[in-house]
Amino acid sequence: MTPVLDETAARPPARLQVRVPARFRHLLAAEWIKLWALRSTYWVLGVGALTVIGINVNSAVSNADRLARQALRPPERPEFPDRSEFLFDPLTTAFVDPAWQLFMIIAATVGAIAVFGEYSSGLIRTTFAAVPDRQAVIAAKVTVVSAVGVLVSGTSFGVTQMLLRDDGGLSLGDPGALRAVAAAALLAPLCALVGMAVGAAVRHAAGSVVTVIALLLLLPVLFQGERFRWVKEIGNAMPLSAWERLVTNPEKAYDLGKYPLTVGEAWTVYGAWATAAVVIAVLVVRRRDV
Repeated sequence: MTPVLDETAARPPARLQVRVPARFRHLLAAEWIKLWALRSTYWVLGVGALTVIGINVNSAVSNADRLARQALRPPERPEFPDRSEFLFDPLTTAFVDPAWQLFMIIAATVGAIAVFGEYSSGLIRTTFAAVPDRQAVIAAKVTVVSAVGVLVSGTSFGVTQMLLRDDGGLSLGDPGALRAVAAAALLAPLCALVGMAVGAAVRHAAGSVVTVIALLLLLPVLFQGERFRWVKEIGNAMPLSAWERLVTNPEKAYDLGKYPLTVGEAWTVYGAWATAAVVIAVLVVRRRDV
């Protein structure tokens, strides 16, 4: 009688597939790929970053030329010296308001795209299926945008102060310089978080962009009056007002208005907006997969 061989007994046992959990560095790599895979993203970020740096560099060159002409011009009335030199602030040249307001909108728009773009394409389901920890996904998206903010802030300060090295250019060790660079660098992730919260809630391209512009730029303009303190306090609670306070040179005698922000209050505004944006974004993405 021929023995019957048991093929299953002869077959080697199948190797168990052990699923390795995604680490944060994997999320960063994935978000980096997703962010730069879109042509519109690197055009917006790249051109926007170069525009911001270019505006600040142009401001530094213009101020250097003006100071050079002023030094060559003989004083007409020695008893009345030209006081225009006292209005020059090398720190301001690295953080020109229109340039950084533009950068706020760019960062917020990219943050919104990073969220509503995945919702509109359906990629958000795949992302959350691969990484159930949705807070980590939001953190990875913000970290990627933060790198751009650090690059723009550091480059803008370094190049402008190098151009002004003969006219009082600053280093990071000078009063207020490091604080201003840090505030500008953190402005990108802060605005990106606001954009992500808006994008997750609105989930519409045009609606998200209009909303972030209204939140970050229009509301501060509406609450700038000093007749009523509560109006000014609302204006002080806006990210733009906090940024303007943090990049102010403490060595210059600026008029901060009737109800000025303190440096500590400005950092608190940064933290409050970031926390609120994270809470909104996480709550929305936790409840919505479509």
